[in-house]
Amino acid sequence: MSTTIDRISEVDRITEIGLLPVVVLEDAGQATDLAGALIEGGLPVAEITFRTKAAASAIAAISSDPRILVGAGTVVTVEQVDRAVDAGAKFVVSPGFSRTIVERCAELGVLTIPGAVTATEIMAAIDAGLSLVKFFPAGSSGGPGAVKSLSAPFAGLGFVPTGGIDASNVADYFAVPSVRAVGGSWMVPPDAIASGSFDLVRDLVASSVNAVRMARAVSDR
Repeated sequence: MSTTIDRISEVDRITEIGLLPVVVLEDAGQATDLAGALIEGGLPVAEITFRTKAAASAIAAISSDPRILVGAGTVVTVEQVDRAVDAGAKFVVSPGFSRTIVERCAELGVLTIPGAVTATEIMAAIDAGLSLVKFFPAGSSGGPGAVKSLSAPFAGLGFVPTGGIDASNVADYFAVPSVRAVGGSWMVPPDAIASGSFDLVRDLVASSVNAVRMARAVSDR
């Protein structure tokens, strides 16, 4: 299997990987090491959050590596969309639904995954032509049961639950057929990144990738 993302859509790639690491980087100089730890751990994707000033520079550093799919997270303004895409982001994730952000991403030709936890928000996303939404915050919004309930009236829509998920409950989410991937930061803890403990990050990533693989194997039976 190719390690590049050429000729495969971002939705397909994220679905194939099944795990979206939500990365908080305070120092863009650590971006390359972080990307290396993700790749070595078997997770060639990163959602770099716009919670820090280093986000755009970190995305730019990682986007130069064709082995990894990099996107921007916690995007809440159109200005952030522009900065993220200019830096090389291939997808944009928002905590909630914003039509202006969705429309700007469409203009720029990049995938957007908005947050949606109610039927109204999901209908807005579908009306905007989207096929994938972020269910956030998953843990405090009903967890797998809520995703399953919302999936029933919205056949064909994919969910990426994020928030309150770790290796201990990831199988519960993948038991819901509409879950395409899950997101979280448990395998990329900010403290480990800040301290430069990238061997630890690599090992946490590898363990998490294995947990997702096992969860999917069970759900496919």
